[in-house]
Amino acid sequence: MPITKVNRNYQVTIPKEVRTRARIEKGDSVLVEYDEEGELVVVRPPTKGRRKTWKLGARLTIERIEEGIERGHGS
Repeated sequence: MPITKVNRNYQVTIPKEVRTRARIEKGDSVLVEYDEEGELVVVRPPTKGRRKTWKLGARLTIERIEEGIERGHGS
């Protein structure tokens, strides 16, 4: 079982073995839960697809923002 440290900012690195098996890639969001019964911290990919991001340098207009919100990418 891989082990990782918590740094001074309370951040952890997900070991490569775990990232590979869970198919977690750079830029993905993960769900972090605490299971009191098993006293475990569980990190897993969310059930929904990847989060939409805007390309840097793209011109953002009110219309594009509203369009993204309507499609469900504004949260």
